[in-house]
Amino acid sequence: MYVVIVYDVGVERVNKVRIYLKQYLNWVQNSVFEGELTESEYMRIMNRLKEIIDESLDHVICYKSRDKRYLDIDEAGTRKAEISTII
Repeated sequence: MYVVIVYDVGVERVNKVRIYLKQYLNWVQNSVFEGELTESEYMRIMNRLKEIIDESLDHVICYKSRDKRYLDIDEAGTRKAEISTII
């Protein structure tokens, strides 16, 4: 599945979330990651994020699609970095 994860977390947790998500997804913008995941990877990520964040203060949104080609994406401006599958 293709996912876009967006988060708004406390400054003391933001690096922990970013470092964790970089293991699985492409960092496309501050607090935004996207990429392909298996169902088990998705479940692992969401469970771990629930452990990292403070659910009473922080917010994580995950948009899911069967495939990136089903998303209609419009952009303006310059990307921070090109998305690469090379790790």
